[in-house]
Amino acid sequence: MSVVIFHNPACSKSRATLALIRAAGIEPVIVRYLETPPDRERLAALLGAMGMAPRALLRRGEAAYAELGLADEGLDDAALIAAMAAHPRLIERPIVETPRGTRLCRPPERVHEILDPAP
Repeated sequence: MSVVIFHNPACSKSRATLALIRAAGIEPVIVRYLETPPDRERLAALLGAMGMAPRALLRRGEAAYAELGLADEGLDDAALIAAMAAHPRLIERPIVETPRGTRLCRPPERVHEILDPAP
């Protein structure tokens, strides 16, 4: 099974999710998204796969959120995606992709939805 985790090793939720993936016997492809951020197209694809609006993936506690005025409800999805691509700290984590789906794994146990075999 091919599994990709968009990971921040400084994040406890991201570390816990990675540990759950490894406990399932899977060594994922680890994308340290702060070092290698996804571009706009990749972010849009991840959001589509998760069925999420861009605003739901924003980390509102980051300084860049306020500095860039991202609370403005008038900003469209393209503007929010562009902000996340330019400032990857704004992207909520961890995001995990598997052949069974893509999830924002908060809480980390959500990863089981896309790792465990279908019932």
